[in-house]
Amino acid sequence: MTRAWQCIGLFFALIAIGAQGVRWLRVLQREHYEPEALSRFFIRWAIFRLPSPSNRNQIAPSQSLGDWPIVAALCAALGLTGFGGVALAAAVAYGWWLPRGLSRRGRTSPLNWTRRLKTVAFVATVIELFILTVGYFGPDFYFSLAIAIGFVPVVIQLAAEITAPLENRFAQKFVDQAARRLAEVNPTVVAITGSFGKTSTKHHLAELLGGRHGVVPTPRSFNNRAGLSRAINENLVSGTSVFIAEMGTYGPGEIRALCDWCPPEIAIVTSIGPVHLERMGTLDVINQAKFEITERAHTVILNIDDARLAAWVPILEAAGKKVVTAGSKTQGAQVRVILEQERWKILRDDVTVAEVLPVAGIHETNLACAIAACFELGGDPYEVATRISHLTAAQHRLTVVRAPSGLTIIDDTFNANPASATAALELLESIPVTGRRVVITPGLIELGSEQVSENEALGRAIKAAGASMVVVARTNARALTTGFDGEHLRFDIREEAVAWVRANLGETDLVLYLNDLPDHYP
Repeated sequence: MTRAWQCIGLFFALIAIGAQGVRWLRVLQREHYEPEALSRFFIRWAIFRLPSPSNRNQIAPSQSLGDWPIVAALCAALGLTGFGGVALAAAVAYGWWLPRGLSRRGRTSPLNWTRRLKTVAFVATVIELFILTVGYFGPDFYFSLAIAIGFVPVVIQLAAEITAPLENRFAQKFVDQAARRLAEVNPTVVAITGSFGKTSTKHHLAELLGGRHGVVPTPRSFNNRAGLSRAINENLVSGTSVFIAEMGTYGPGEIRALCDWCPPEIAIVTSIGPVHLERMGTLDVINQAKFEITERAHTVILNIDDARLAAWVPILEAAGKKVVTAGSKTQGAQVRVILEQERWKILRDDVTVAEVLPVAGIHETNLACAIAACFELGGDPYEVATRISHLTAAQHRLTVVRAPSGLTIIDDTFNANPASATAALELLESIPVTGRRVVITPGLIELGSEQVSENEALGRAIKAAGASMVVVARTNARALTTGFDGEHLRFDIREEAVAWVRANLGETDLVLYLNDLPDHYP
């Protein structure tokens, strides 16, 4: 009978381990297989509790203890006091249902069983089987099963750390292939980085050059080693004259490593800001990491509206680099895009080279950086001016659309940051409407120690813009509502907020969707 109960316990434990495994593997994949991300999200889910349906539009404290730490503590207490079977039952319930809100399937990002994910899952399975085997010969088999369930996130993090060196070696062959392809095709490489604005600037530059050059930009946000090598191997063809490489980083050394095998002729730096501050710690570290893109470039284009980038100018000139400054606000910039009398003026060395109608959703500073690069590549000012009128805003970045109901929608859901949020709210205020202005937002993320203050500031800015606020999810709920300090609505997921918009807003109203929180956040 004991053996039968052990088999039953093992069966349900394996189901619970599998359920936990799928949850945390999805988090790992969404966080680009960074092992430390599991620890961050483990804590993040531990201190947030989802509200019951009866109080779903009330903001609970952001530091409330979650359901699952209570269950975990109960399991430990039961196991340590000799009630291993009861502890296992509680652990199975925990493994299947908790944390509430962290879906196994994923609302917007289901698991993609790539080769890399399968490798991590296999190693994690081996570790779990080792734990179960040791537990079988231990004093309390049921409590050992409960421990195996509870330690799934730790095991997956360990598996990711174990497999990381193997993955680096595996990826290197694609990097070597990409380096050979670059040498064969020999395009001019334009590398772009920045805390924000790099994808939009890449998009604008590709459109400005598109009719005159064989231009290949990295697709979407392919900006790390794997994405960049894949973009080159799949898209770089004979006859390509310009390759536009977006380069991102989570820390010092990454961009330098990219430039070692993909050296740029021209480097563009759009901004330095608190994006990925959670990973990098300080703005000085971010500044250091972004500076690496200049080391092998001959020409460096800087947005000197950003004071940190303006400080680079004398340093780079002393190093013998050609520095081209761009911006929309700073008088001394060599290439400027300014709004005057509802038209964009394009200035080069303070001489107006073109005047065009502005394009909704395009930030002047990003456009100035793209135009500066276009000029460095031999672009004709007249041709550039002609192409500006045909530019399109990058998808989900300050895109203005009209819904069938007549409702005006501003879509700024792709990786919003403090600067883009300010631009989005300025656009919100500039569009004339007779009805309500509403901002739907989960707030801003990956801001480290500044996340609370930045989201409080966002709440204040939304109120100052004369808009109503609808908070999505719980990650930044407390900070947003503290800053807004007024009546608001709250929904657990974006789809609920969209349903509310469809039911309550119409042709006289304006809604701004500001950021879209990944569904592995609470």
